[in-house]
Amino acid sequence: MSLGAGLERGLRALDFPLPQEVQAKLIEYLALVEKWNRTYNLTAVRERDQMLARHLLDSLAVAPHLTGSSFADVGSGAGLPGIPLALARPQAAVTLIESSHKKATFLKQAVIELDLRNVEIVNARVEQWETQQRFDVVISRAFAELSEFVSLAGGLCKKTGVLAAMKGVHPFEELALLPPLWRLRAVVPLAVPGLDAQRHLVLIER
Repeated sequence: MSLGAGLERGLRALDFPLPQEVQAKLIEYLALVEKWNRTYNLTAVRERDQMLARHLLDSLAVAPHLTGSSFADVGSGAGLPGIPLALARPQAAVTLIESSHKKATFLKQAVIELDLRNVEIVNARVEQWETQQRFDVVISRAFAELSEFVSLAGGLCKKTGVLAAMKGVHPFEELALLPPLWRLRAVVPLAVPGLDAQRHLVLIER
């Protein structure tokens, strides 16, 4: 099965339809990750079909559960989940925060090649980034334990916004250690097509 057909089938399974031109850009993005991965070691995942499930569909699985017009992706790495979200939500402003210079260089090139006009790159550690910006959604994927994520990135969240942490198994122990002034809004179980593993989206609010 081609990547395009696999993506289309995965989107149907997620009940998250996207226009053909957006799907084409998502495949183009995957090709860029694969190309740069040879020298920049962006991700340990090397197989294209695995990238489709573990990167693209895993990122897109959270999109139906997020609302707002401004997103920050903390520890974006190869642009996950930020770039797929920016493609799926072209009306939203997406900021990718990545401390690694090499990975930030890739992100800047990807933004140019994909003509992503709603994406900004910040090459800095999240706790050292000085900004007045506040976001509706601050999301991370395999970035840190929940208490550390809240401590480092909570200040970027609007008062009415959410911190969204993409996790594997249900993080019962991490949730028990949430800092004061923050509470759990929901833990959403996710079924990612082609991924035989538990996935959860943890939503935390003030």
